[in-house]
Amino acid sequence: MNIALIGYGKMGKTIEAIALERGHQVVLKIDVSNAQELNAENISKADVAIEFTGPHTAFDNLVKLIGFGVPVVSGSTGWLEKMPQLLEEINRNNGSFLYASNFSIGVNLFFELNKKLAGLMHKHGSYAVSLEEIHHTEKKDAPSGTAITLAEQVMDVYTEKTKWVNDVLPRPEELLITSKRIDPAPGTHTITYASEIDDISITHTAHNRKGFALGAVLAAEYIKDKKGVFSMKDVLDL
Repeated sequence: MNIALIGYGKMGKTIEAIALERGHQVVLKIDVSNAQELNAENISKADVAIEFTGPHTAFDNLVKLIGFGVPVVSGSTGWLEKMPQLLEEINRNNGSFLYASNFSIGVNLFFELNKKLAGLMHKHGSYAVSLEEIHHTEKKDAPSGTAITLAEQVMDVYTEKTKWVNDVLPRPEELLITSKRIDPAPGTHTITYASEIDDISITHTAHNRKGFALGAVLAAEYIKDKKGVFSMKDVLDL
């Protein structure tokens, strides 16, 4: 499979290494120094594009890629308020798109555990729920996309929580996400249910970026010959 990497920072380089290990070719690498090379001619060499950029460039990159007709895997965060517009572009172009806030196999299993635990805990009103995420200092957005996904899963059960808030004292109807930036943490996410008697917490700790990169390559392998909008639940058959 020929892969275009849109975003060639630490994550892009790790994805490249995993892709090569799995027998794929990287035919295009785009970063801030050669952004003008993201065009139809260069993308035509790729079977799939994997996009990991920043919150200020991701949406424009994705619109271009969908317009070029290449299946797209994206892990960029901080742009999701524009997802409805992107879905319109995907429908208009009969495109292929797979988004995940986190591609780690472990994290996606953790998502399922989070939903199960929220369902169990909501019946017991003495426990107050909150979230914490820790990432390296180069991460540009807060809270992390993974933390937002976890919070939304909790709020699907805790319907009395109408929104999440970040690093402020929450009101009763708000769910607190605390964000910390500590090097070299690749990503740690904890959901805590606290009462006067005891606390219950579940935590996922990433030791490096390899889990994210492997998941992104697995997603690219999955979407290569498909049409539509997919998630890691489809890739992992969850």
